[in-house]
Amino acid sequence: MFGTLSENLTATLKRLAGRGVLTESDVRDGLREIRRVLLEADVSFELTRAFIERVREQAVGLAALKAVSPGHQLVKIVHDELVVLLGETHAPLAFASVPPTVMLIVGLQGSGKTTTAAKLAARLKREQKAPFLVAADVYRPAAEDQLRQLGAAIGVGVYGASDRGSEGAADRRTAGASDEVVDLVRAGLQAASRARARTVLVDTAGRLQIDDAMMAELATLKEAFAPQEILLVADAMTGQDAVRIAKGFHDTLGVTGVVLTKLDGDARGGAALSVYGVTGAPIKYVGIGEHVDALEPFDPVRMAGRILERGDIVGLVERAQRAVTTEDAERVARKATSKKGMDLEDFLVAMRQVRKMGPVDTLLGMLPGANAKLLKQAQADPKRMTHVEAIILSMTPEERRRPQILNGSRRLRIARGAGRSVQEVNQLVKQFAQMQKMMKRAGQMVPPATFQQFSG
Repeated sequence: MFGTLSENLTATLKRLAGRGVLTESDVRDGLREIRRVLLEADVSFELTRAFIERVREQAVGLAALKAVSPGHQLVKIVHDELVVLLGETHAPLAFASVPPTVMLIVGLQGSGKTTTAAKLAARLKREQKAPFLVAADVYRPAAEDQLRQLGAAIGVGVYGASDRGSEGAADRRTAGASDEVVDLVRAGLQAASRARARTVLVDTAGRLQIDDAMMAELATLKEAFAPQEILLVADAMTGQDAVRIAKGFHDTLGVTGVVLTKLDGDARGGAALSVYGVTGAPIKYVGIGEHVDALEPFDPVRMAGRILERGDIVGLVERAQRAVTTEDAERVARKATSKKGMDLEDFLVAMRQVRKMGPVDTLLGMLPGANAKLLKQAQADPKRMTHVEAIILSMTPEERRRPQILNGSRRLRIARGAGRSVQEVNQLVKQFAQMQKMMKRAGQMVPPATFQQFSG
């Protein structure tokens, strides 16, 4: 999402950082360019103006300094102000001193609210918070069914209108629907208590746009259950609309946190840079994909580092820890550095682990110094790794263990079995041989970037 912003912002700062002494003219021109970059990234005008003024106040002194590389000091100032713009520090979830903790998940239809509720439940389950889901959206057809399917996939209990028998079958599209929803959530909390849940996530109803009826229902739920968290799910792809929506919800409900979805998309990033400054509600999580594990805590310091191409090694390590067990990592490392080396069976296991970590270009973006140009070169057909997997699976166990026996007829058979060309089979075998040599020299586990050569 931040590709264009990162590219333009770092290019401007690098030009300034390369100068020994910054003049007032340098600072003025540089800030004008930074202002243009932020506005083009869809950051609100008011926040951009305030950001530039804060940087200008601190940069004025740098113009007169004779210290080494004042340009680098300006880069540090911009980084620190980006952190402030994004929320300063990571804001953790609030939990009740006496369980259960109640969290209302609110937002418009299409923002990914129900999916986010399940993602958050999956994360809380990993953190031993014993989550439970309540399907309180009684307006959208199949909303409860969707949440039940997601709950079954992650092993988390779900309570909905269908659990209330004939009472739950009543038409809730009437004027008294708010009372019905309150009763539904109250019954859901009782079910959660019987299930010994410690955290209850209430997936509330959404609308196509903010309206009085929706806000009144949410305000009623807030008053009735005093939730510890009111989490707004906003679609980052909608740009400043997401900020406007966040402000509308926050003014009415007092939103305690925001979850930005689709942060892996190609929007300009203005929503992420504007939400906190406009509403004062911190971004607590970001959605980075469709999988139930694709929800990450939002850390302003780490995000500012990624925007300025300083990388996010902590985030990369966290992804690796979730995708790869210590035993698997040690086994692959031993094979990679042994005299025999990895075979295609090992490579297939390692490739699947890397795929669990996320797209290769996203992983590269978390490495220090990974610039937008490199990431554009790393853009690969997402189907490419699937093609590689199909080729390997079309081989016999012996061929995977000893790829050197792959002659012309074997390669033709593999290509036909995988539905790919012989050239692709040849390319895979050649690149795998090169990787084997490299890993024996490196004496370490295959880094995620290595798989780029197999994916584009």
